[in-house]
Amino acid sequence: MNQYEKNAKLFKALADVNRLEIVDMLSCGELCACRILERFSLTQPTLSHHMKTLCDCGLVSGRKEGKWTYYSLDGEVAQSFKDFLQTITTAKEECASEKENSGGCC
Repeated sequence: MNQYEKNAKLFKALADVNRLEIVDMLSCGELCACRILERFSLTQPTLSHHMKTLCDCGLVSGRKEGKWTYYSLDGEVAQSFKDFLQTITTAKEECASEKENSGGCC
């Protein structure tokens, strides 16, 4: 999987208002699913779906303790995603489009 595919999964995961807010909550530290659920008008299965999406892209990790799951951000993945976004939105000498079309336009 290349960097664009990997980061597209993160963008997809973050393309939801609830998941963005969950990530914001987790930026303050690890939280139990029950605490996250208190903040939203969601059912437990819906929260589980959101958490699975965030975990599947690697941005969030969960750990079981008894009957509860505790979630936290993966700092390395978050930093890598921020770096990627910075790279693709900053002007540079050699752009991706120039690498593929080195012969000029069309």
